[in-house]
Amino acid sequence: MARKENKERSLGPKQTHHHQQQRSRRSFDPNQPESDVDQNRDDRPGPELQPSDFNQKSFSILVDNVPYMIKAVPFSFNGETRYRVSFNGSPEHVFTWDASLSQLRAINDDSSTMPDSLEIAISQKLQSIT
Repeated sequence: MARKENKERSLGPKQTHHHQQQRSRRSFDPNQPESDVDQNRDDRPGPELQPSDFNQKSFSILVDNVPYMIKAVPFSFNGETRYRVSFNGSPEHVFTWDASLSQLRAINDDSSTMPDSLEIAISQKLQSIT
């Protein structure tokens, strides 16, 4: 560090400023790779992953002798955790906590098509794994 300060001290004010500009340009020039890693970097876009994809929970349950493959992805809404839930490739249902029932419940428009026993089983499983 002392050598660098001595070198800049020996340069005049204009030379020091010019030297710093050159150094800055080099480190921020996108056409100038700074290392071998940059030279070998692949800038092609990759698959887009959402942060919630890392939190996806998948499980199988058997309800009324029917097997279901459940996928649930938690997300935050107004400070509470909700879940986007699909089963056997169905459209997503939104589950949220219902304090009056003390369980998670499906609240979206299509939730009425879901069997009650399946909704209860999904709720119980989500509560047990979170």
